[in-house]
Amino acid sequence: QVQLVESGGGLVQPGGSLRLSCAASGIIFSIANMRWYRQAPGQQRELVAAITSAGNTNYADSVKGRFTISRDNAKNTMYLQMNSLKPEDTAVYYCNANFIRSILYDYWGQGTQVTVSS
Repeated sequence: QVQLVESGGGLVQPGGSLRLSCAASGIIFSIANMRWYRQAPGQQRELVAAITSAGNTNYADSVKGRFTISRDNAKNTMYLQMNSLKPEDTAVYYCNANFIRSILYDYWGQGTQVTVSS
């Protein structure tokens, strides 16, 4: 049974920091391409950051220089370090894992709320 469990969300003031975690089980984490998405109220889900199985990263323009995605294959966990948070970063953040083994496997976490407000 595959599970992706996000944690680390919460309420933070503008300019503050949070670190999100995504703990994976039931998959071969080291071969999975991992992504963070977010969805604000009334908005479409958008890609925030991605890290491949090889460790290559990319970011949405809106978070470049402020967010850092990383992974620890020994712990089957992905992280998103979020600094200099802005009110527009407020959203539910979702973890996504996908990999190909004959077919495409694609999994989602349940999401964690991040609220940036004074």
